[in-house]
Amino acid sequence: QVQLVESGGGLVQAGGSLRLSCTPSGSIFGINAMGWYRQAPDKQRELVAAFTSGGSTNYADSVKGRFTISKARNTMYLQMNGLKPEDTAVYYCNADIKLRYNSPTHDYWGQGTQVTVSA
Repeated sequence: QVQLVESGGGLVQAGGSLRLSCTPSGSIFGINAMGWYRQAPDKQRELVAAFTSGGSTNYADSVKGRFTISKARNTMYLQMNGLKPEDTAVYYCNADIKLRYNSPTHDYWGQGTQVTVSA
C-alpha cells in the first residue's frame, strides 16, 4: 500500500521559514502531477502550489513570491519563506500516482502536517 509521507511542519514566528517534504512510502512507476494544499480551521482546502502533468507550476496568489515548489525524483518540497499568520493551516501533499507501467493513475493524499505561524 503506497502512502504519501509528509514532514517539515512546525511552529515558526512571522517572517520565518519552513520546508515541507512529501515522498511516496513504497515502490511506484511514476507520478503525473503533484501539489500542496492547505486547510485552515473553518475554511475549505485550497491549492497552495502544484506541478501539472506537463511540468509547469501553479501558485496561489497569496503565496507567490514567498513559496517555492520543487521536486527531486519522486520527492516534492515546499519552501516557505516570509511566513505570515494567515499561512497557518494543515498542509497536505497530493499526487496522481501510477503504481505500475500498465495501471491507471490514482489520487493519493498525505496525512497532513501542521504549520503554525505566530504573530
